Amino acid sequence: MIGSPLPPRGLYVHVPFCRSLCPYCDFVVIAGAAAFGPRSRLGGYVAAVEREIELRADAADAAFGTSAREETGRDGSSRAPLESLYLGGGTPSLLPADRLERLIDLVRSRFGLAATAEVTLEVNPGTDERGDLAAAVRAGVTRVSIGAQVMDESALRTLGRRHAPSDVVATVAAARDAGATSVSLDLLADIPDLSLDGWSASLESALALQPDHLSIYALTLALDDDADDDRLATPAGALAWRGRAAAAQDEERAAAEIERIDVRLPAAGYSWYEISNWARPGHESRHNRHYWERAAVEAVGPGAHAFDGVTRRWNAANLDAWESALRNGELPPGGSAPLDDPRAVEAERLILSLRMAHGVDRTAAVAAGFGDAITWGEAHGLLGAHPSDGARVQLTLRGRLLSNELFARIS
Repeated sequence: MIGSPLPPRGLYVHVPFCRSLCPYCDFVVIAGAAAFGPRSRLGGYVAAVEREIELRADAADAAFGTSAREETGRDGSSRAPLESLYLGGGTPSLLPADRLERLIDLVRSRFGLAATAEVTLEVNPGTDERGDLAAAVRAGVTRVSIGAQVMDESALRTLGRRHAPSDVVATVAAARDAGATSVSLDLLADIPDLSLDGWSASLESALALQPDHLSIYALTLALDDDADDDRLATPAGALAWRGRAAAAQDEERAAAEIERIDVRLPAAGYSWYEISNWARPGHESRHNRHYWERAAVEAVGPGAHAFDGVTRRWNAANLDAWESALRNGELPPGGSAPLDDPRAVEAERLILSLRMAHGVDRTAAVAAGFGDAITWGEAHGLLGAHPSDGARVQLTLRGRLLSNELFARIS
């Protein structure tokens, strides 16, 4: 083991329920009757996740001392309150308002939440999915992340999404009316059968909503059906869809979309701060920065992944196994992987830093043994001097397009 475990700066809560399963989704998701209606498993899930929060907080108290409980920050205790809480999924906005409030209150009482903590709620924009955003904000949510994906009706149907572009417009308005401090949109690039012009029009429609933050990811399609302890098996129908969709993707069109992003978003007042993330000043995702900066993040829920600075840990994805352990007062099954290879740790640190706009100190990267990769990246136009710090290098636009080639040489 390299170093010592660190107290968590953020907490991730995985809420696995969705109204329906999108065929491209590779997250731990429970869809259909288990998510809503008389056979919903939401009640059992909430009881179990509350128990896991208690057990993880007990462990943090034992390891690092009792957290500052007050929202005003440190109160003389040895562990600072959380800087971020992220409710992801799945569709966390499916949680009834009273249960969402209870969850946030429990986190506040057991882990502490700083007065300036960022509390993110992922929201699907369908009318029966977005929940009561005003109640969510009253409960403590500060940031709403909306799974728009694309602002094109036909493309949404291709992706198996239930909502329409008009639902995204309504959800952004509802988040603003509710008083959310920050509103983010998730968008996809390289969508099958969507032309560059169609995708560009979708981007313009998203920008017209003036979100504070945009996450724009290339559609990635996992083509295997292997289940693991932190991953559920992919349904056969979804696998067949992915095969057809992958055949309709176009690398050149995807590159043109990224180039369009690099022109339009700066003109609209956004800066890229991570390969796939753009924000207006002050609206960068603090929780996601924890991951990219290798800060400690606790995690609860089926399939959730945590990191304490030296070990990565994950919960079992199977809802029954996860719930059963917690009903018995035990931590859920799962796995862990200590980071005990110094070079691998440095490679991960370098890759994560290069994903971000601040890049890396060139001299330090060379001294750490990665000079060949840095020189190769510069020679092939993937790395260039940082515009405001000549001692650092960062990914160029070409580098952001071909980053995996550089990262393979580092790792």
